[in-house]
Amino acid sequence: MLITTAYAQGAGGLLDSSNAMIQFLPLVLIFVVFYFLLIRPQQKKQKDHRTMLDALRRGDRVVTGGGIIGTVNRVTSAEEVEVDIAQGVRVRVLRSTITSVLAKPDPAATREAANERGSERSTGRRRAAKEPAKEAESEPVAKEDEKA
Repeated sequence: MLITTAYAQGAGGLLDSSNAMIQFLPLVLIFVVFYFLLIRPQQKKQKDHRTMLDALRRGDRVVTGGGIIGTVNRVTSAEEVEVDIAQGVRVRVLRSTITSVLAKPDPAATREAANERGSERSTGRRRAAKEPAKEAESEPVAKEDEKA
């Protein structure tokens, strides 16, 4: 019994190459979808975060990765920032741990507030509107206590 080996031959080289392209087409489409839905938005988000960190200035209110809210007191180096988290409490924080900037100071508003404080100090006057408001708030509470 002699059995000869038979080799199947393709009809032509053109059909084999187009068949391979059709097989790889779904993989290419999946990669394109992943690029536009996952990779590209992540790169954009990283770029925006990097520009935000590069634009940090004194007076910016920031949130750190640990959830601490503070005000930038000084930018010490390319990697570190000094942040006030309470009155008289300053901490050094890595720039990369700052997750967001809450508010940027308005230079014009800061200047106006400083001028108002300066004029109050020079005249020696206090704002009288605050004191009567405190008295007015305490009177209704006393009347409610008398009713009870």
